[in-house]
Amino acid sequence: MRVGILGPLEVTAGDGTVVRIGGARLRALLIRLALDAGRVVTVDALCHALWPSAEDGPDNPPHALHSLVARLRRALPDGSALLSLPAGYRLDLPSEAVDARRFETLAHEGRQALRGGRPGEALTLLTAALELWRGEALADAAPRHPFAANAAVRLDELRLNVQEDRLDAALNGGTAPSALIAELDGLTTAHPYRERLRHLRIRALFADGRQPEALTAYDEYRRFLADELGTDPGPELQNLYLTVLGNKRPASGNVRAPLTSFVGRERERARLRGLLAGNRLVTLVGPGGVGKTRLATTVAAGAWLVELAPVTDPDEVPYAVAAALDLHEPGRSADVVQRLAESLSPAETLIILDNCEHVIDAAARLAHELLGRCPDLTILATSREPLAMAGETLCPVPPLDDDQASRLFVDRAGAASPGFASGPHVPAICRRLDNLPLAIELAAARLRSMPLEHLAARLDDRFRLLTGGNRTALPRHRTLRGVVAWSWDLLTAAERDAAERLAVFPATFSPSSAQHVGIALETLDALVDKSLLQLDGTRYRMLDTIREYGLERLAETDRFGASQDAFVSCFLTLAELAEPHLRGPEQLVWLNRLDAERDNLLAALHRACDSGDTDSAVRLGAALSLYWTIHGDHTEATNRLRTVLEMPGTSSRRLTALAGFLFNASFAGELAQAKDFPDAPPLDDPTGAHVQALKALSTGDIQGGVQALDPHLAHADPWTRAMTWLIRSFLHGAQTGTAAQGRQDLRNAVTAFRESRDRWGLSISLASAAFAHSATGDFDAAAAALEESTELIRELGADNQQQIWLAMIRVHSGDLDKAQAELQDVLADTTSPHQIALARVLLADLARHRGDLEEAARELALAAPETTDPPSRALYLAAQGHLATTTGDLTAAEKSFQEALAIAAIMPDMPMVAEVAVGQARLLLRQDHPCQAAEILGAAHALRGGPDTRHPDVHNLTEALKARLGTPAYESAYEQGRTHQAAFKLIVSSGAGEFVGGVRQLRGERDLS
Repeated sequence: MRVGILGPLEVTAGDGTVVRIGGARLRALLIRLALDAGRVVTVDALCHALWPSAEDGPDNPPHALHSLVARLRRALPDGSALLSLPAGYRLDLPSEAVDARRFETLAHEGRQALRGGRPGEALTLLTAALELWRGEALADAAPRHPFAANAAVRLDELRLNVQEDRLDAALNGGTAPSALIAELDGLTTAHPYRERLRHLRIRALFADGRQPEALTAYDEYRRFLADELGTDPGPELQNLYLTVLGNKRPASGNVRAPLTSFVGRERERARLRGLLAGNRLVTLVGPGGVGKTRLATTVAAGAWLVELAPVTDPDEVPYAVAAALDLHEPGRSADVVQRLAESLSPAETLIILDNCEHVIDAAARLAHELLGRCPDLTILATSREPLAMAGETLCPVPPLDDDQASRLFVDRAGAASPGFASGPHVPAICRRLDNLPLAIELAAARLRSMPLEHLAARLDDRFRLLTGGNRTALPRHRTLRGVVAWSWDLLTAAERDAAERLAVFPATFSPSSAQHVGIALETLDALVDKSLLQLDGTRYRMLDTIREYGLERLAETDRFGASQDAFVSCFLTLAELAEPHLRGPEQLVWLNRLDAERDNLLAALHRACDSGDTDSAVRLGAALSLYWTIHGDHTEATNRLRTVLEMPGTSSRRLTALAGFLFNASFAGELAQAKDFPDAPPLDDPTGAHVQALKALSTGDIQGGVQALDPHLAHADPWTRAMTWLIRSFLHGAQTGTAAQGRQDLRNAVTAFRESRDRWGLSISLASAAFAHSATGDFDAAAAALEESTELIRELGADNQQQIWLAMIRVHSGDLDKAQAELQDVLADTTSPHQIALARVLLADLARHRGDLEEAARELALAAPETTDPPSRALYLAAQGHLATTTGDLTAAEKSFQEALAIAAIMPDMPMVAEVAVGQARLLLRQDHPCQAAEILGAAHALRGGPDTRHPDVHNLTEALKARLGTPAYESAYEQGRTHQAAFKLIVSSGAGEFVGGVRQLRGERDLS
């Protein structure tokens, strides 16, 4: 609900319906409450407001007030917003829901922005404040009620202050003075004593080149004050008069009033004003279509604009300046320069030399000559490259930021398609167009003929799509292709060739990468100077629009294939150079190098795959597999490596790529895919042994996998030895009764990884060891291992979930408060949707343990969209099953646990199976099968490697089973499950009868016994 009192009373419901409040007294009551919206107004204050005279009021004002409040509550679209409190009444609305309160906020923020030197921001805020007014303030209550009359006077005064601030901001922000003078004339007539209005009017006349009128306006005000008040104007206005009288001003100029609003660029405008105040030659440099001309004419609204774009002969540059200044042309070029110097010498003048790039030498010579002869001349140039002369100060003009770009699109789209409403496609469209103003304006104009969604879908063909620009512009500014082609035509042949070959880089690139594809450093410098490349620190970037044009040009030549091959070769060389360094003490250095090239490396892989270059694709996959593993991209790594392994042909690095595929698949819960690659690896090679062991893990051939690894457990290379022990721990962790061997494997892996000084390997081994410690009840050792693991992984900047695992350990130890704190830290510190989802799954369990089932359901609902990979999906389903068991929805619980068990079985992950089995045991107890529940709990602890009696679910279940069965019967059933020869089969068969067969099928006919 909104309440408007800056005009006739207007109450608007949440759906936009305007509700009429009948009765003058009711409207006065609502207006009084609205003035203090969100605050309590006492009964006495309300009675005094409604009945200021006791003679005219009711016999019992509080009773009458109570009756009015009841009527008003019924009349409002949301009566609950009018609260009755012990001290009085409160209109429970935020301040922005009342237009007068919103007006005051905007007025304050606008004045702060104006005082802070941000006139553009101030103009936006102050204009929005004034637009809230619909007539006389508090019209339905003033002047009948003194409270309203007083408030209206205050608001009217504030309104006048805001009008003055807005005009001040407009003058400072580059609005054409001529557009403001009529408004100032009206205001000074209506408020003849307001000195600030007089000051603003004189400033506007002066800035508009109307010096005599400005002087007359001052003299009229001086005489008016003397006659009316016997005083003189204040010192600020007197100083302005002296400035006008001394003619210390720029020439009136010829910059036309803009036809469209100027959006954003507050930072650039402020910087440019500062540069013009202290420098005589400033050059705006940037790519075509970035908005250099509009920025120049906005900041220097009173300047002389010299449009050099139509000039084709460099000798014509001086004549173009003379024509812009309306000087008669002498017969010879030397004469015109002399005439320009004579004309520009007497007064301060600002000239804009616009679009210098195609006559850059002539523009630089003329600027040098005129600046040397005219000490009060300032030149602002716009160009795609610097004038490169002494005294020049560069002001780069970058593309808009994301927010400014979206605002510009919405503004221009509204003009092209009335009623346009912004949508989620807008920021993406702007980013794809590099946030270039011209491209955005051309795109917005297309909304005349197509919906926003179609525009977004067609941007791959941007040069054909973005045509039909301003008919009054030069041809090269009417289409996106024309803008870029103009830049291309200004390059030398060698520069064009380099720009086209550099277009194959989809992301930023280093000088060495450019040299690898045959581009000299001096050519890079030239392309930066001509705004075809941007230098960001030590790396280069080409705007996507320029890159698309370069690729289009390159595709028309016989150099396209060679350029693509050179690109792939460049990053294959880097990946293979980095690979061995990722396994030791230089891991951080080389990770950073690969991080800087991540997008280029992926592009090289895609291009090798698309072109059918199997050897390069497999070699890239093999070299990058450990890099992807370290960063936690297990699912993506699995998919990428599967793609290269399925390509026809052979490669010398296939075995390494296959090992990387299987290792990542084991973490992603996708190891069942191993059956799709029936390669027979050489077991005398450590990598081949790793492949064989991981394939054996996928089929359940634990002994076969161990035998393949055993010959390499004492390998001379500590990293190879460490990986062998780590994979061996996977095997022992996947079967019942070998937990102790698995723990020893992990200890050996930790020792070897420490020797190799591999941070990632040590981190993942410590994390695995933490769960092994947890299984034996040594929670202190588990926490210490995970804390060290977390510190190591943070050094790597990798996407990890060690802190989430630490929270899981806390839960198993029964320390729910610390677990809650760990998970809250995860939500506060990470931006990874996957990690946030996992944290929410565990928070749902913690909420369930506290008995807050609504909170548990809410956390699970938030987590659901991001729990798609097998491990997180299994955890989510288990938590969902636990919650359903608690709420009594046993059918849903059984379905969730069966799905979770199927996923854990396929991965295969026996600790995960054990985790889910605890939930299955809780469900069996609720289904009145306590003996079977006790057996399943025992089997779960057998798979886990030890009991976890501190876990709240296990503790509560154990106590419930003992109470139901008696301690001896419980222990007997529990022991039967724990010592069962096929604990896994016992667990997965505990639900529906056909479940064992379903899991067997999913696992590729693995023997569940």
